[in-house]
Amino acid sequence: MVEMFSQSFVVDALTVSAILGLLLSYLGVHVVGRGIVFVDLALGQISMLGVAFANFIGGDQTIISIIFTMAGAFLLSFIKVKDKRLKHEAIIGIVYAVASAGTVLLISKSPHGESDISEVLFGSVFTVTTSQITSLAVVFGIIGVVHIIFRKKFFALTEQFESRQIEHMRIFDLWNFLFYLSIGLSIVFAVRLAGVIPVFSYLIVPPVAAILLSQSMKTVVWTSMIISVLGGFFGIYFSVRFDFPAGSSVVTILGAIFVLVALIKFTTFKSGPIANSNLAQDNSHVAE
Repeated sequence: MVEMFSQSFVVDALTVSAILGLLLSYLGVHVVGRGIVFVDLALGQISMLGVAFANFIGGDQTIISIIFTMAGAFLLSFIKVKDKRLKHEAIIGIVYAVASAGTVLLISKSPHGESDISEVLFGSVFTVTTSQITSLAVVFGIIGVVHIIFRKKFFALTEQFESRQIEHMRIFDLWNFLFYLSIGLSIVFAVRLAGVIPVFSYLIVPPVAAILLSQSMKTVVWTSMIISVLGGFFGIYFSVRFDFPAGSSVVTILGAIFVLVALIKFTTFKSGPIANSNLAQDNSHVAE
């Protein structure tokens, strides 16, 4: 395991994975709490739609993908489903499906369509450049600082969505827009390097696993971040050791961690009632 640190492309991949994991897993706590799991896939796909459109017209990929994603984040921030028969996920799922179809249509006109689709889905962290890592660190650092400073505002808003208390929320809410803006910006840079599926996994898997392990919000946040870093590290190691694609390896390891956590939770939950039942029987014998 130690020898892989001597290879610069592996160190770069580990650095990118750590940066992605720390912020995305934190943002994922809000995403899961709000019940908008598809928002990452939707914005990620909108970002890739921007890239595909840029290739189609011969424009700048970064600028156009940012424009597409920011427009998507702005529109998604207006979604406040008050009809109890509907969920946020339904609307966001439609956005994701349409953006996916548009991306495939545009990529189909590319001479390297199949390889482009593979890169869109899983990225290529082994080919990142120093400038890409620097840009990622700066953007993610700024977003992280904003969320640290205004964490009470963001968590209060997430609690409102979690408890479905949004009836009195204004059509345009600044903090809700800033949340979607931070999600959108992080996804623009993350998806270009890691791909849609790994970014989605970083956002969703660690928070869900952390929620299974703890009731405390602070513990959930820290546990989620630790799980994401471990998943990224062992995913990259698994990729290098067995010559598998990096993105798929990270997703697989994160999935394995989730399964392990779920088994621990299930075992603990199952043994709880049994233990209580045995204790009750013991107490009844004592009473007799």
